[in-house]
Amino acid sequence: MDDEPFETLNVIPFVDIMLVLLTMVLTTANFIATGRIPLALPQASQTKVEKHKDIAIEISASGALAFDGAPVEKDELEGRIKALPADTSFLVRADRTTQFQNFVDVADLLRRLNFSKIAVQTQSTSR
Repeated sequence: MDDEPFETLNVIPFVDIMLVLLTMVLTTANFIATGRIPLALPQASQTKVEKHKDIAIEISASGALAFDGAPVEKDELEGRIKALPADTSFLVRADRTTQFQNFVDVADLLRRLNFSKIAVQTQSTSR
């Protein structure tokens, strides 16, 4: 048996692996730094920005409802919502101390009437 110690170490495979890792890091560095992949978007002769207004449904702390700023009752709210097209977007604003059931009632009404564009307004907390 030949028990001679290694006199040289072949580092070429190690260098190859390090170059592959370096290439991978450099290709993904731009994505990681910006958080998005850069795109060259196609251009059009004219762009039209579609502006739409959300219909606001407000729920007060006492449970009172308002539809676009006007006070309404629950049954009247359903009648007004039924008259709107299916692609209408809603903004639900509820007081933080309101009963959760009042919010669920409004959300359930919108779901039953097949509205899918619903947003809930919140306020950011500053820390």
